[in-house]
Amino acid sequence: MKEGVPAIARNAFDTANVSAPKAVSRPWPPRSRAWWAVGIFCVVGTLSYTDRQILSLLVEPLRRDLGLSDVQMGLLQGLAFALIYSVAGIPLGRLADKWSRRSILMAGVLIWSLATVGCGLASGFWALFLARVLVGVGEATLAPAAISMIGDLFPPHRRGIAVSIFMMGLCVGAGVALGAGGALLQSAEHGTFSILPIVGGFRPWRIVLLALALPGALVIMLLATMREPARRGSLEDAAMVTSTFDALRVLARHGRVVGPMWGAMAFMSAGDFSLLNWTPALLERVYHQSASSVGSTLGLSAVLGGVFGTLMSGLLSDRMARTRGHQYRSYISAVLAVLSSGAAAIAIERGGAALVLGCFTLWTMMSWGAQSAGIAAMQEAIPNEVRGMSIACMAFFNMIFGLTFGTLITAALTEHVFHDPLALGRSLAIVVAPSALAAAALYFWSARAIAAQPAVGFR
Repeated sequence: MKEGVPAIARNAFDTANVSAPKAVSRPWPPRSRAWWAVGIFCVVGTLSYTDRQILSLLVEPLRRDLGLSDVQMGLLQGLAFALIYSVAGIPLGRLADKWSRRSILMAGVLIWSLATVGCGLASGFWALFLARVLVGVGEATLAPAAISMIGDLFPPHRRGIAVSIFMMGLCVGAGVALGAGGALLQSAEHGTFSILPIVGGFRPWRIVLLALALPGALVIMLLATMREPARRGSLEDAAMVTSTFDALRVLARHGRVVGPMWGAMAFMSAGDFSLLNWTPALLERVYHQSASSVGSTLGLSAVLGGVFGTLMSGLLSDRMARTRGHQYRSYISAVLAVLSSGAAAIAIERGGAALVLGCFTLWTMMSWGAQSAGIAAMQEAIPNEVRGMSIACMAFFNMIFGLTFGTLITAALTEHVFHDPLALGRSLAIVVAPSALAAAALYFWSARAIAAQPAVGFR
């Protein structure tokens, strides 16, 4: 596999060969080292989601300054990011199963931080589209590498809470994009940065994007402090897993588990991105709230709901997996998906601003909890050698279906079906409620499939 790779490049990566012995009895890494790594993943996830979601707060300023339509904003938030994120994720997931995951993460943070600078300097739709594509390239490295490492850092009975803490960083990032982004936008609008050379004369939304790119350097330094964990476990035919096609074939053998799981997460992702990308615009258009006020309130709601949901789900799923069986992680995801649908989604269109905020918080709590438990279940049901690929495939469906469908269809319903910008709440309800119910059915299906097979990830 490595004949064409120069020796110096091979030495730069802490590779874990797929032909490792079948049984690995080495002790688990020290708890302090494992939790330090998860803490770093949480911080990286926060930055990732902040840079990913910040455009949701800047919809109205971008529309005014660059003359963009709702559909173009849907493309920038959806297709521009999702297209490359999903396509690049497959080879990057394969790299995460072969090469140094820490090095891959460091390169990814550098790419998406520079691309965020590009977003802040963009002069029109196509320049902004290209910059968003590059953000997707960098961020596609995160989930496959981080979740693969968690499987090598923690024994099975602690993976649920470890995955949840990583996921907590992502949901905090969504809140930071709204909260910190709103505060930065308000400061920029009040002229706080006007004394700075060059950037002081920029439009407020440009200053926000440039400021959010700066923490990338600090995150890269944090990643440099952690060690790459040794890979654990092996397939009986591990020596045959030498290509992306081989890895996909291994995943296909576990299709009864991973197929429904990928589908469930894609449907929940459609609801997630629909709400994250369009609730700020709903509150501004229909309820006449300012962008900075929307950022603060939704940001706090996203953080509180996401943190509570992920931690609750991680602790509960670990307990249920120990006492009842690892398939109960997926049952928990199914229940949480049901709770996030129905009245919460419908009330978005029916209620006032306070009810919209409450529904947003409830969805955030249940959705993040469902995804955390689901990822832990999936990682226990598949071999170590394809964990990175499994997360890359999950991200592929989340992006292609979830982000694109949730963001773009919501905009298309508003603009081309209802022909009324004030009907945005109705469009949200139509996308969100059915997505959650479909996800619940698929999570239940995956739980039944997990119960029928041994937990290959329990080692």
